[in-house]
Amino acid sequence: MYDVIIIGSGPAGYAAGIYAGRSMLSTLLITGSTLGGWAALTAEIENYPGFPEGIQGPELMDRMQKQAEKFGVKIEMDEVTSVDFSSQPFKVETYSDTHEARTVIVATGVSPRRLGVPGEEELAGRGVSRCATCDGFFFTGKRVAVIGGGDSAVEEGIYLTRYATHVDIIHRRNRLRAQKVAQERAFKNEKISFIWDTIVTEIIGKDSVTGLKLRNVRTGAESVLECDGVFIFIGNTPNTELFVGKLALDEYGYIITDSNTHTSVPGVFAAGDVQELNLKQIVTAVSAGARAAMEAEKHIAELEDRAYPERQLG
Repeated sequence: MYDVIIIGSGPAGYAAGIYAGRSMLSTLLITGSTLGGWAALTAEIENYPGFPEGIQGPELMDRMQKQAEKFGVKIEMDEVTSVDFSSQPFKVETYSDTHEARTVIVATGVSPRRLGVPGEEELAGRGVSRCATCDGFFFTGKRVAVIGGGDSAVEEGIYLTRYATHVDIIHRRNRLRAQKVAQERAFKNEKISFIWDTIVTEIIGKDSVTGLKLRNVRTGAESVLECDGVFIFIGNTPNTELFVGKLALDEYGYIITDSNTHTSVPGVFAAGDVQELNLKQIVTAVSAGARAAMEAEKHIAELEDRAYPERQLG
């Protein structure tokens, strides 16, 4: 039986592993289907402290994984299929095994939201993508569209200009939600154009994407944009299907926690984007993961009826 099982391998999961391992807690981290989480799919990370020149997402996540392993965390590349938080020890079942632990940290993150328009599913992998880092190279010398107006849409749009001849960023509002620094870079990029107040009603193509049907939300005018690919960044949905009926969720499906990452079940904690409504950043995920590990250590001390060491800076 483990002291801690961490579900998820993004920044929150790895940070929790590092802190749990340093606390000498026996820790199992189950990666899930996306090793490193969405941070591992981010091309350039410029705002994580300690990297003034920026760092590639895959490299940062690889470093976090190695650091967690250094402190004794066992990392299992598997997916959780069910959980039982009804009694101690908690049970976490994967495709290959069933594990038990005295505490669990949920760091399952979020998945990209879908448009829900014709062609989106049919042309997935044939011009429809949600990862510029993964698929940008395949659009070398081609025209692509990006849907969305937040940080991911703008930053990935900028990244795509490395390969594409032109990038159209389509946003349903008349101004972006991305950070000002990213906005300024995008506005200055000669390869990027913006299509405001517009939504996509259909992704066109038979064997691959050839264009998009658009509708202006203010005028109702419809048009067609010819392009070879489309990258969708319109927000996220929390990965909490496993926890319906097991943990308290809010109206959007995010896990409800207090300021110390406690969920509705004592001994179960949640960290990162799966419980963060406002600022979904690597730095906030890492902070929550560290806090969750410390709270797990405190909970185990209470179970064992022993003193919990007060933490100082450092």
